[in-house]
Amino acid sequence: MERLIIEGRVRLNDAVVETPSTVLTSLQGITVDGNPVAEAQGTRLFVFHKPSGLITAERDPAGRPTIYTALRNSLPQGSGRVMPIGRLDLNTEGLLLLTNDGEFKRQLELPATGVPRTYRARTFGDITQARLEELMEGIEVDGVIYGRIDANMERRTGRNQWIEMTLTEGKNREVRRVLEALELQVSRLIRVAYGPFVLGDLPKGAAYEVLPRDLEGFRRTLPATAAKESKA
Repeated sequence: MERLIIEGRVRLNDAVVETPSTVLTSLQGITVDGNPVAEAQGTRLFVFHKPSGLITAERDPAGRPTIYTALRNSLPQGSGRVMPIGRLDLNTEGLLLLTNDGEFKRQLELPATGVPRTYRARTFGDITQARLEELMEGIEVDGVIYGRIDANMERRTGRNQWIEMTLTEGKNREVRRVLEALELQVSRLIRVAYGPFVLGDLPKGAAYEVLPRDLEGFRRTLPATAAKESKA
């Protein structure tokens, strides 16, 4: 906003705003580049089934397709601009939350919020349930300490197995790095749940909006400390 004001692009009742310290009681009469500024929308939350092969970003310098390529056709009409809450890697698929509220996005991304995320990983290699249960104590990989992970063997055929993992930190590439540290090769990774929201039968590339009452119920479960930290 300061940059827009310095560039003379912000007006109040046709007069150019010249200082960022201007106090406004409402957005009435405010324009940017001649376009009226609307009042902020209430918080909205969307569940999106991200397919593999899409970048979780608005644009990619390498020209690879992004989630916004798919979102053009999947978000409900009038959804406006939305931002992903956290990221899923290029080759990771599954549930991705999107919101129009930057503060809410930051709150959910803070480690202190502790919202559980559940993944299913198809892996190849030798592993036992007992070894997976050791992840409940955390693990250090290449100098990075990962906290408690609840990991369970779902089914196994020879050296191929599906493993379900629930964690709360959501560090960069956490699931893949932990499984690779256990000498497992990951051939498919799907996020199936984020907090109370589950992927279920949602088709790849599809999205839906969380009902306001369900969103408010979810927000009431979040720790107050995380909410305060997100405003700091």
